[in-house]
Amino acid sequence: MEKSSEKSNWRNGTFYLNPYLGGMFLGLVLLATFYITGRGLGASGAVKNTVVTAVHTIAPRHTENSHYYNKFISTDTQPMNNWLVFEVLGVLAGALLSGILYGRLNFKTEHSPKITTKKRLIFAFSGGILFGIGSQLARGCTSGAALSGMAVLSAAGFITMMAIFGTAYIFAYVFRKNWI
Repeated sequence: MEKSSEKSNWRNGTFYLNPYLGGMFLGLVLLATFYITGRGLGASGAVKNTVVTAVHTIAPRHTENSHYYNKFISTDTQPMNNWLVFEVLGVLAGALLSGILYGRLNFKTEHSPKITTKKRLIFAFSGGILFGIGSQLARGCTSGAALSGMAVLSAAGFITMMAIFGTAYIFAYVFRKNWI
């Protein structure tokens, strides 16, 4: 009887992976990334490469004259051929596949009854923009600067992770009325 109820939980979307097991898998992926590529994980680099490519497509002269952009554009390398771009595409494809397989692919906005869907989307978009700016200022996101940094026992990785979580706790406290 237990087996059939477990199986039904897989189908109706209530089964979740044990977080300790998930953390172990993430650690193994991080280890494999160091072994295969010689560097850790990171997602903000893929976003940066996409932005550079978009700007170069729209205003090629600007990218060639820009001190920041021109180091990413050359005849030898194209920003979209960076392995980080393929990593992020793989994460998105894996998330889509997982959502389809486990019946969790829903297009809805979850929010507290205290706020509207529009306000929730504005908060999410604003938070994403701020995190993107922060990841460029910090020269890496949670994956690149914090996780990969901590994996090589970098003091900066530990400080980055504490700053990210500390800031998240402060913002969660300040904006809690929107969710509680």
